[in-house]
Amino acid sequence: MPVIELEQRKDSVPSGVEGLLEKRFSPYAFSPRPVEPEKLRKLFEAARLAPSSYNEQPWRFVIARREDGEAFDRLAQTLVDRNRQWAENAPVLLLSIAKVDFTHNGQPNRHAWYDVGQAAAYLTLQATELGLFVHQMAGFDPVKARQLLNIPEGYEPAAMMALGYPDDAGPAAGAPRQLDNTRRPRKPLDTLLFAGTWAKPWSPAVGDSSTSKIQ
Repeated sequence: MPVIELEQRKDSVPSGVEGLLEKRFSPYAFSPRPVEPEKLRKLFEAARLAPSSYNEQPWRFVIARREDGEAFDRLAQTLVDRNRQWAENAPVLLLSIAKVDFTHNGQPNRHAWYDVGQAAAYLTLQATELGLFVHQMAGFDPVKARQLLNIPEGYEPAAMMALGYPDDAGPAAGAPRQLDNTRRPRKPLDTLLFAGTWAKPWSPAVGDSSTSKIQ
């Protein structure tokens, strides 16, 4: 993404959490600049603090930096071809994993995937605050991931992520670079939020300056 557009994004968004949500996007083009170890630690500390059912904390992550060589290649090999073409250019790859049974009683934890998603969201917001960006991917082979990464039974691969600083010049190899310059649309709030029962759109209270058409 051109530097000027990044600056325009920064200048046009609010501050605080709302600003991070507005600024966040999923780039295809990453800078080769390595991600500092201290910043990586902050990302996973943010994920560690996410809420979870029974405080199970069912998230696990496998991470590899480009300089890790074979470990990075193993993660890249789990990606489908269309994702590997651009994601293997990122300086960091990681896989989120869900522990699918509760520790305290051995019963299935049907909220595990939800909670892993929360941890990934915390990680992503922390990344944005640090000037990093995350592109999460469903396009990977979970069977190959289990084999190559030695994931034990009771744990299920959830999503792959490419992580790093956005590239300021040049196209993303094997990916539609124009998507890095386009704000991807969001559904109107009144199609997502219902008042007390299904399909009855929620409307803000009288006097609220927001509207049900907020996107």
